[in-house]
Amino acid sequence: MITFLDRNFSQLNDFLTENTFSKIFILVDENTHEYCLPVFLGNLETEISFEILEVEPGEEMKNIQTVNQLWEILTEMQADRKALIINLGGGVITDMGGFVASTYKRGIKFINIPTTLLSMCDASIGGKTGIDLMHYKNMVGTFSFPEQIFVYPQFLETLPYKELRSGFAEMLKHGLIADQSHWESLIQLQKLDMEGIFPHIQTSMNIKQEVVEKDFHEKNVRKTLNFGHTIGHAIESLCLAKESPILHGEAVALGMICETYLSCLEGLITETDSEMIIENIKKYYSFIDLSDFKEEDIFDLLLNDKKNVESEINFSLLSGVGSCVFDYHCKTENIKKSLEFYKKISGF
Repeated sequence: MITFLDRNFSQLNDFLTENTFSKIFILVDENTHEYCLPVFLGNLETEISFEILEVEPGEEMKNIQTVNQLWEILTEMQADRKALIINLGGGVITDMGGFVASTYKRGIKFINIPTTLLSMCDASIGGKTGIDLMHYKNMVGTFSFPEQIFVYPQFLETLPYKELRSGFAEMLKHGLIADQSHWESLIQLQKLDMEGIFPHIQTSMNIKQEVVEKDFHEKNVRKTLNFGHTIGHAIESLCLAKESPILHGEAVALGMICETYLSCLEGLITETDSEMIIENIKKYYSFIDLSDFKEEDIFDLLLNDKKNVESEINFSLLSGVGSCVFDYHCKTENIKKSLEFYKKISGF
């Protein structure tokens, strides 16, 4: 399902030749339209007619209003069930494009061509599609696999540093929950750039793919991929509500610091491991100011997390470097302590 493209995109062109599609719709945002679409179209070889669908960039566009516009455009262009959507973009495009495809006419086929590190190592893999509801992250969505995931790592050369760093958070997470050697390789990087990160991308993608194959509908082990996301998503949602959005990876890094400390408070990992993990995450990420967020607002979001059952906050926490437990219920006091810990070390 995951294919690394050569410079001629021959694997993608073979895929289009081997399948029968009535029309192709290429979903991009303004950034991928400018930086990635010319490369894509320059290598695309197909006689199938295609249209470009462009949306504004940013998490704030991942909503039902944008989706409705895309549904209407597909309808006006007479897209049928044999049409193909190609999601050429980052996490927002792959999440939202997959949702549009999996719901339009009860489902048409789509492929993902991730253009950011975050979408390569996370969003494009696993068949989770989704949009935000109000300021709640990924509250509406489907489980629907893309037909294929085609990866062209050279797209990363178009990324600003902050986007590269955002995706790196998911790579760190993969190591922490499932592969100690992957974690140890990543934390040896002195700086985050294409040259340093590239050799580790496929390992990270494979870790997520293997977890998903064991548990597509997230009934058990797939929940470990949520490490760092329970608190991280709450903060990301609050920032979105205040119209000062942060990148997903920045929120995950914050969440991993809090939830690593929480793992220690709950007696799941040693203080030594906790300190080592947090120090290494801090090497790559700036702190986020939480001083404007009320504790009750954070807890309101934690209690409304989609992973919860019967108002119990379900955490995925570390049980070691490279191992993780899921559906873990923490003491409320310890959750508060983890947030206080982050505020203390951040200095805000």
